[in-house]
Amino acid sequence: MSQAAAQQQRLPEPAHSRTTVTRPRVQLGLRTRCILYGVLAAAVLTGLIALGSRGFHWFDAALIGYVVATIFAVAAVTYKYSFWLARPPTGRYWRRSWRLFFSYENFRRYTALIPLAILDLFSQQFIRRRGLYRWIMHQCIFWGVLLSCCITFPLTFGWIRMTLTPAGEHLLWFFGFPLFAFRPESVLGFLIYHALDITALLLLVGLVLAFHRRFHDLALISIQRFGFDIVPLALLLAIVVSGLALTADSAWLGGAYYWYLSLAHEVFVVLWLISLPFGKFFHLIERPATVGIELYWKTGERTAMQRCARCGEEFAPARFIEDLKKTLLEVGEDYTLRHDSSPPGPEQALWWQDLCPACKRVARGQATLAALDPEGNRFL
Repeated sequence: MSQAAAQQQRLPEPAHSRTTVTRPRVQLGLRTRCILYGVLAAAVLTGLIALGSRGFHWFDAALIGYVVATIFAVAAVTYKYSFWLARPPTGRYWRRSWRLFFSYENFRRYTALIPLAILDLFSQQFIRRRGLYRWIMHQCIFWGVLLSCCITFPLTFGWIRMTLTPAGEHLLWFFGFPLFAFRPESVLGFLIYHALDITALLLLVGLVLAFHRRFHDLALISIQRFGFDIVPLALLLAIVVSGLALTADSAWLGGAYYWYLSLAHEVFVVLWLISLPFGKFFHLIERPATVGIELYWKTGERTAMQRCARCGEEFAPARFIEDLKKTLLEVGEDYTLRHDSSPPGPEQALWWQDLCPACKRVARGQATLAALDPEGNRFL
């Protein structure tokens, strides 16, 4: 019987002998620092709103609800994101990724990798490999939300405005500077004034596909949670429907119900913004951080590779395994596969992370057999 199997018989699962040590003072200091980051981000955004609207001169007071909710969302997202980066797992790989990014050697060798990783982030090829239906759904929702935010926020903050020129054209201003003039009845004018309707229709397609999948995919139905999975999609659907209803009411009903529809639309948007830092769509904020993980892994492939302690096959960069061991120790997890009195550490002879995925499955199977049949008769 191999050494890994023998140790697995003594220890059916990776040991978790070290308990997490709570450090209230450290946690309190970290939380306070993250709160200050959030307050600073809110103050910076408020200053940018004042600057871009020329001292709130071009700010529409009727949109104050949107602005307050956005400032709160930015503060909460900054707080949660900075707290997330302060955790040992994310913090270690975050710092390592930035060091690799600014390395001249890596820049010279992997110049094409960075734009490809960014392109993969926006095209979401990792979802495309899971299925065309899911990819189309995610692309519609991703670009619908992203483009809508890129249009809505500058309009709300007073950064974008229109003025009428003596020639009867509309002049587009951004952040207090004139950009270009256009005829409102032209194709360009139609696209500019209906840009939010176009992005809303794109988002609507993605939401319809998402709801169809949520209600018909048995694998999803069995694990989905109403508050975490359904409510965010329902809020987006309410925003889309109420926003399109505003356009329909203006174009076909003469604005008869505009006040009620605008109030409902504002309520839905505010609820979605407030829930953004704490719900499902926070992964939109987290996802860009994964660009550095690909650089971290690719650059590690040219360094020493970790060999499996059981079969001897290379399965991961040694740098990645060592960082993983250090991170596990920092969070109070000991995955060493030995029962001695030596203090745990990444330099010990055998860790669970020293086994490749195939050998981990074999070790689990051997440990299960040993637990069911300790006499060695292999009788189940």
